[in-house]
Amino acid sequence: MKFDILTIFPDIFDSYLGESFIKKAQEKKILEINLRDIRQFSNDVRKSVDDRPYGGGLGMVLKAEPILKTLGSFLKLELKGSKIKIASLVKKNKTKIILFTPRGKQFNQKMAYRFSKLDRLVMVCGRYEGIDERVAKNIADIEVSVGPYDLMGGELPAMMVIESIARLIPGVLGKPEFLKERISKEKGFIEGPQYTRPEVFYPGEFVKKAGNLSSKAKAWRVPKALLSGNHKEIAKWREDRQKDILQ
Repeated sequence: MKFDILTIFPDIFDSYLGESFIKKAQEKKILEINLRDIRQFSNDVRKSVDDRPYGGGLGMVLKAEPILKTLGSFLKLELKGSKIKIASLVKKNKTKIILFTPRGKQFNQKMAYRFSKLDRLVMVCGRYEGIDERVAKNIADIEVSVGPYDLMGGELPAMMVIESIARLIPGVLGKPEFLKERISKEKGFIEGPQYTRPEVFYPGEFVKKAGNLSSKAKAWRVPKALLSGNHKEIAKWREDRQKDILQ
């Protein structure tokens, strides 16, 4: 699957794309992630891509022209009425352009699952006061928000979307079983609490030296059901915990 990220700060992604499963998936050619620097398609020497908003207001707004030029540098586009569309796409070649904005549709596991079936996902990252509304109306296929809050730009949301989609693509995590136990029948996400060694942990031993906790502090124990060795009992415990979370 291909990801294209349109941004004015491509260096933000250096560390993220060069670590862990995302790095390995690129090396295996399972994922292709392209950083598209919008500033490279500016019209002036200063590489400016923003301007003051019409009607007044605080901050600067990213212009539509350099964004459209950036898209045109790697996609074949056509104009249908006032809408920009990706041209000459066969049915098997599925591509979507998304724009990150606080007012967009809430990103969730089901959306990640739908996106994972695409061949290519193009993500436009805003900055400053926002992006010229004509990008949302005439270029983007969907506006997406990663939560009911505002961020400084779309770069962090892009990383979140890539990671949530990438782990659904066969070969990225290595073992398909990792997905099955966390994805519901409706393609949503479910996860219960997890424990590891030791079976009994005494926090007082670690903080007593600082004088902040009495040695009488209670031990932290792994639930008995997980230690039983009874697969049905363990499955029941996990199912109950997931229900508790969903309530």
